[in-house]
Amino acid sequence: MHVSPRINQPTTPTFYKKITMRRRKSKADPKAFRLDVIAMKLVNFRRSRIIKLVCAAVLLICVVAFFLPKPTGDEYYRERVSRFWPIGVGRANLSLVHPKQRVGPFKEQEAYPPPMPVFRKDRTLGNFEPKSHETRKGPGEGGVAYHVPERDRNSASDSNMQYGMNVVASDHISPNRSVPDMRLEECKYWDYPEDLPTTSVVVVFHNEGLSVLMRTVHSVINRSPRQFLKEVVLVDDFSDKASVRALIRSRSYGAEQSRGDVVLFLDAHCEVGINWLPPLLAPIRANRRAMTVPVIDGIDKDTFEYRPVYHGRQHFRGIFEWGMLYKEIEIPDEEIKRRKYHSEPYKSPTHAGGLFAIDRKYFLELGGYDPGLLVWGGENFELSFKIWQCGGMIFWVPCSRVGHVYRGFMPYSFGKLAQKRKGPLITVNYKRVVEVWMDEYKEYFYTREPLATYYDAGDLKQQLALREKLKCKSFRWFMKNVAYDVLKNFPLLPRNLYWGEASGHGIRHDATDQCIDAMGAHPPSTAALTTCHGTGGNQVFRLNAEGQLGLGERCMDASSHSMDVVYCSLGTVDGPWEYSVDTKHMYHKTHKKCLTYNRRNYKVHLEKCDDGDLSQHWTFREIQDS
Repeated sequence: MHVSPRINQPTTPTFYKKITMRRRKSKADPKAFRLDVIAMKLVNFRRSRIIKLVCAAVLLICVVAFFLPKPTGDEYYRERVSRFWPIGVGRANLSLVHPKQRVGPFKEQEAYPPPMPVFRKDRTLGNFEPKSHETRKGPGEGGVAYHVPERDRNSASDSNMQYGMNVVASDHISPNRSVPDMRLEECKYWDYPEDLPTTSVVVVFHNEGLSVLMRTVHSVINRSPRQFLKEVVLVDDFSDKASVRALIRSRSYGAEQSRGDVVLFLDAHCEVGINWLPPLLAPIRANRRAMTVPVIDGIDKDTFEYRPVYHGRQHFRGIFEWGMLYKEIEIPDEEIKRRKYHSEPYKSPTHAGGLFAIDRKYFLELGGYDPGLLVWGGENFELSFKIWQCGGMIFWVPCSRVGHVYRGFMPYSFGKLAQKRKGPLITVNYKRVVEVWMDEYKEYFYTREPLATYYDAGDLKQQLALREKLKCKSFRWFMKNVAYDVLKNFPLLPRNLYWGEASGHGIRHDATDQCIDAMGAHPPSTAALTTCHGTGGNQVFRLNAEGQLGLGERCMDASSHSMDVVYCSLGTVDGPWEYSVDTKHMYHKTHKKCLTYNRRNYKVHLEKCDDGDLSQHWTFREIQDS
């Protein structure tokens, strides 16, 4: 027990008192005085020697510690886990929710990460795992498909046209229905911290079927631990009105109005899975700049059958191609090696967009979504690039599953918002993203989408200033350290030698004054010659320096029977085509024939080249800014 010294206690050191007393005696005995001085010097010598030895030992320890290999990245993560929270030990009960918030531009997190989730090696259920699952009977229970009776078929067809899904079938299914457990078996054996951050679930809806929306809300409430679910925020985006705030801005508005530590966005036609929430919150608890994404299952728009999109032990992550289309590929070996368990979260360059969790204050510090993005499209890339380049990270979480209804079309218009920009709305949004975040890599977007050069992206000053304020990294850093697998699947594009668009431009057939049209069907399909309609789309083609003739993510091939529209081969940028300005021939190097329009059967195909045959004359004309 520690005892405080008394106030009147003498402060003179005992050693000093003894030396003083000896000196007083020495006046009567000089010899004794000399012996005392010798003894004192001997004591001082020994003390200085001890001090030197101690200092040398400390210095040696510091030098050894300095040159020892230091764990970094996931090694550091695992060392901290094993040190503070050994694998197999019971559940967590920790007080730290978030690291101390910083002021100003984001820096690398310096504080030690708190203990992470623990895997129970004895295969007993984790702390938030339900002990049993309800066995219920009824339409759609267990995620089984429900087929409407014959008498309701007409109503079901009408609801599909109105909502993009069969709301009649949904009305027959309980809003509180059970869903199958699509998780890996490992997911049942994780313990998560007991003090995870509170969560506001934000659901934006616009003219949504009521039973579909209510099933979303019911699933969130019923399958979330009460102590972590702060609120469910429903944002009505002007249902039944001509004007809309639009999906992107409505999400930002919902985040601003929320009160939870974490804001978690869901679409209005979702059903969350068993024990879905703690796995999403645990990485955010460890690092407030982490964004987490659940694995998305599919819900059939006609029967509401709940089924997995990903099967078995496959793990995918989000990337992009140069036209800014969202793609998913299997996680690379680098990510697999970083994890001890197959069910652990893993890093992803981007995400699909609608379903994710993020620290609310961090989301707002990042500026939320770019307010210049209109309606929807591109917001997933904007937020992903911003998070990674400005010091954050994105994790996909295999143990969190959320079902989502994939509609066949967007069942509503967005009023006048879509008319505020020149050009297709989604492409304009993409242009804002590439101009702010992609640096010199933006040229590959314009190679892939040459018409976007002329589109109006709006004022970018605010977003560029935000990037400067946050001291964000370059896109080259992002491509090298995060999205390193993009180029393996979508190499950098060669420059376009020719490109064209209809409306007096494009790959025009000189004899008929018509244009090649990809016809909009999903590949494989057949191209045809049609009137140059002047709206771009399926009549915009590009021919690059490596011989690839394409539009969008599709490529053109041909045979003696037809001109074919196919998906471009993954990882390639070359093709079989050459164009001659002098002869106006589209020459196929593999077949050694020329593209020809046959007036008898109205087909475009390959025939032997003939300079005098006008049916083989084609013209590229670039569109001009108007």
